[in-house]
Amino acid sequence: MLILVNLVQVNHRREINCLECQEKLVGRRDQKFCCDYCRNTFNNRINEDANAIVRKINSILRKNRRILFKLNPNGKKTVHLIQLAELGFNFHYHTNSYSTKNGHQYFFCYDMGYRAIENQEFLLVHKQEYVS
Repeated sequence: MLILVNLVQVNHRREINCLECQEKLVGRRDQKFCCDYCRNTFNNRINEDANAIVRKINSILRKNRRILFKLNPNGKKTVHLIQLAELGFNFHYHTNSYSTKNGHQYFFCYDMGYRAIENQEFLLVHKQEYVS
């Protein structure tokens, strides 16, 4: 009797197709894709626009970090705004900021940081272990 009930349920099950290739799905009821390739292809297509924005921002952040490291390979240095600008530094993008007890605000591109001091000069620093 139990076998007959299961057969009836199987026969009345609605057909579900893969969201990517439209192939008939066999298996779990909540299955959406026929294979990992279709799942990845579908998700990459859906997230394509967001991924492009993230890649662009990460590219800018990495470039900023490379510029900071190139100008300050040893830990601390003062540079003029023109030096940063000539290398293409983008002040609108940073990964985090840190305010000291003295009220100085540092901006970081990953582990490389900077803060404005005076006369369009910037102090470049490496992130220290105690800076979070």
